[in-house]
Parts: sequence; structure tokens; C-alpha cells
Amino acid sequence: MQQESSAQRTGRSWNGVSGRRHAIAVMTAALLLVLPFAAYSQTTGQSGGPGSAGASAVSPTPAPPTTGAAPASASAALPGEHMISGADLPEDLSPWGMFENSDLVVKAVIVGLAIASLVTWTVWVAKTLELRGARSETRRDLRVLNNCVTLAQAHDQLREGDGPVSQLMRAAGQEIRLSANLRADGLKERIALQLERIEMAVSRKISRGTGVLATIGSTAPFVGLFGTVWGIMNSFIGISNAHTTNLAVVAPGIAQALLATAFGLVAAIPAVMIYNVLARQTAHYRAYLGDASAQVMRLVSRDLDRAKLPMTQAAE
Repeated sequence: MQQESSAQRTGRSWNGVSGRRHAIAVMTAALLLVLPFAAYSQTTGQSGGPGSAGASAVSPTPAPPTTGAAPASASAALPGEHMISGADLPEDLSPWGMFENSDLVVKAVIVGLAIASLVTWTVWVAKTLELRGARSETRRDLRVLNNCVTLAQAHDQLREGDGPVSQLMRAAGQEIRLSANLRADGLKERIALQLERIEMAVSRKISRGTGVLATIGSTAPFVGLFGTVWGIMNSFIGISNAHTTNLAVVAPGIAQALLATAFGLVAAIPAVMIYNVLARQTAHYRAYLGDASAQVMRLVSRDLDRAKLPMTQAAE
């Protein structure tokens, strides 16, 4: 009996131990299954926050991109700067638009340079026509002098003309008449001096008007530079008043200022080139006058030698 009771107690204790082991195994398996779901739900709750449900319910609609916005509104202003609207910026950056939007002093400089350029081209046209006519007339009279044998013959053919060669002929004939009762030793010198004075007078007349080209060519760049400096100074003043360094605000004023320099170069470069061209043409014309004076002196010398020949023959 005692052995049966001890076996029963041993079986009951073994059954209790195995039951507890089964319960612990079941609880462990349940925890292993539940813990991943609990961690997932906790992570989702923290990332969403209280307003995650409302944010996920209403998804924001992206705004369509706007085109044609003003350049100044495309970039955000820096701290301490004021936003410049597109209406405040000049839209027309053509030369005429920049002239209209420029300062009064810059406008005056540009207008003055435009007038100087107009004067340059007017002088070029007028002096080119004058020099062409004078050269053709002088060449024609030189051919007449080359074909004449005596001064009287040349005087008869050129006495009705008004050109420089006709003036040289008349001056030589008048000096010969005035020296009729004098010795012929100083006649050539007196005629040469008279012809030289006529050459200088004709050269001054043909060179009249070309000096303004030298003035425009030497001063126009500096006048344009003055307009540029004035315009850039006003641009920096505008930058200070607008409290911004945005290039869209600075660039129009600087472009308007540089327009004055461009007009200065447009006025100066043709003036210098035209002055050099007219100076060469005037030098060629003076060479023709020198040839005409030489031809007149040749005829005078020939007539004087011809007048001395009978006296020499009589002395022999």
C-alpha cells in the first residue's frame, strides 16, 4: 500500500511538472507570435503621429507650374532685400527703348553725338564733291598749259576761267605788266611769290570744314565716356535706393549708360577715317596746284629768254 501511494504521488508530481512545462511553452509561442505585430503597430503609430490619418486621407495636389513669370519674382529675395516686381523693370531693351528710358544727361549726350555724326557725313559728301570738281578742273587747265608755247597763248585760252590755274595766269600777267619799266632780274622772284600766295589761299579754301572732323574724332569718345560715367553713377544710386543687388535691376541702367559710349565710337571712328581720306585728297590737289605754278613759271621763263635773244644777237 505504501509503495502504491508513493508511486501515485510520483505520477501526480510528474504530471504537474509536465503540465507547467506545456503551459510555459504555449505562452512562449504566443509571445513570439504577438511581439512582431505589436512592434509593427507601435512603429506605424509613431511615424504617422496624431495628424497622420488626416494627412493620408487628404493628399496635397501639386500646383501646376506657372510660365511667363517675371524674372525678379522667380528668385527669392535675399535677407534684407526688397522684392522687385516685373512691372518696375524696363521691358524694351532695344537701342531706342534704352534711349527713351535713359537719364536726361545721357539723352543730351546721345543727341549731341548723333548731331556730330550727321555733321561728319555732311562734310564728307560736300568736300568729296568739291575736291572732285576742283581736281578735274585743274587737270583740264594743266593740259592746256602743257600745249601752250607762250604765256600770252595760255592767257588767251584761260582768261575766261575762274579756276585756280586761271588765277595763276592772271597774276603772272599782271606782274609782268606792272614790271614793264623795271629790270627783268627780279621778275621771276616776284611772280613766284605771287603764285605761292595764290596757292596758299586756294589750299586754305579747299581745306575749310575738315577741321571739324578732327575735333569730332578726338572728342567724341570722351563725350560718350562722360555719358557712360553719368549713367553708371545713376545706376548705382538706383541700386542703393532699391536696396537690392539683383542683376535684373542693375543691367538696364548700365546698358543705357554704355549706349552713350557706343554712340561716341560711332561718331568718332568715321570722323577720323573721313578726315584722313580728305587730307590725302587735299594733298593731291595741292600737288596739282604746284604743277600749275611750275608750268606758269616755265612759260614766263621762256618768254623772258625769248625777249633777251634779239638783244644778244644784236650785241653779237
